[in-house]
Amino acid sequence: MKKLDILTRLKKAGVIAVVRGETKEEALSACQSIVKGGLKGLELTFTVPQADQVIKELLSIYKDQKDVVIGAGTVLDAVTARLAILAGAEYIVSPCFDKETAELCNLYQIPYLPGCMTIDEMKTALKSGVDIVKLFPGSAYGPSIVTAFKAPMPQLNIMPTGGVSLDNMKDWFDAGVITVGVGGNLLAPAATGDFDKVTEVAQQYVAKLQEIKG
Repeated sequence: MKKLDILTRLKKAGVIAVVRGETKEEALSACQSIVKGGLKGLELTFTVPQADQVIKELLSIYKDQKDVVIGAGTVLDAVTARLAILAGAEYIVSPCFDKETAELCNLYQIPYLPGCMTIDEMKTALKSGVDIVKLFPGSAYGPSIVTAFKAPMPQLNIMPTGGVSLDNMKDWFDAGVITVGVGGNLLAPAATGDFDKVTEVAQQYVAKLQEIKG
């Protein structure tokens, strides 16, 4: 079961790094620095120039590391989703729900993680075969909202993105999320070319995750 295997790896990764970059080279270096730091989940956003090529290169680099899971982010429509899937993306992430994209991902047995903010959006996503809902932006709510959403829909698997940090990551997991997406503070050093710092911050996230998961 291709889809189940990918979902299992996403859950095991625990932290998904949301990678942006001004250039293809910056994004590629950032991804390698993140994996070097021990994080196994990469979401390469389609705001990166030639994002599909970056995904292809990453898959080539990590083809022997089965625990590294590589997906595409900021996918706004089904056309972009298909481009990402053909490049080898193992999961698709959107800032909002799109029915055509959900159907396309189902066709290819690829997990689709759409951004949702309301219980109604989450219900619509579940009905369209979505397994993990991206709570976006997480900073608009905070961890306490997870308990509120899961009360009427305990079957919800939630990944908050935006507003997740080393300081509040434990609160999110305590609230019942399946995995978290992190970007800003993890990727900030990449903008100035300090990729060693990216690795260092990634290591901090790995240590925090191990502390949370025991």
